[in-house]
Amino acid sequence: MLSLLIAAAAGYVLGALPFGYLVARARGVNIFEVGSKNPGATNVRRVLGHGAGNVVLLLDVAKGALAAGWPLLAAKLGGPGCDCGADQVQAMGIAGLIASILGHSFSCFTGFRGGKSVATAAGAFALLFPAGMGVALVVFLATLGLSRYVSLSSMLGAVSLVVATLVLRQSIPVIVVGAAAAAFVLFRHRSNISRLLAGTETKVGRKPAPPAGT
Repeated sequence: MLSLLIAAAAGYVLGALPFGYLVARARGVNIFEVGSKNPGATNVRRVLGHGAGNVVLLLDVAKGALAAGWPLLAAKLGGPGCDCGADQVQAMGIAGLIASILGHSFSCFTGFRGGKSVATAAGAFALLFPAGMGVALVVFLATLGLSRYVSLSSMLGAVSLVVATLVLRQSIPVIVVGAAAAAFVLFRHRSNISRLLAGTETKVGRKPAPPAGT
């Protein structure tokens, strides 16, 4: 139980690191006040350009991967958790994954505001379930290429991950956490769903709006 609490605490802190806010703030922009007011990579890219958006994307993916992956690494290198069995190491990774998703969306560093956790969840699942994450990535890219909607691509990618856990017969914990993560991603995209239905959702390639005050 203590190891799970440590993994969850570390995962939350890692997930809560507000890279989108920090990168935008370094450019003199409060990302919570411009564009969609979301600190995720998509909004940063629209407001500040591809360079800043890609930096945020990579950092958000990395913190998810670290949150879920450090128990696996510790077990291999002989650090904390090295005396745990494979099931407990996986449980610690799952605890880190869940906590990092919650940390990204409800960051203690930004008044419990945050993004939609797609990139952070992707980084975590890339280590815990790489085959499923590969399927989700293919679905994401195919949908993005056809529709140019990041939100729709993210949601379909999340759903395809759940399907992959079932088709590839993953363990019950992986199936459950995959379904929970997908449900959370869909919930966080509820405003996007409304805009998609109304035909007002922003597509990739739209010229970024200038930051406030510039």
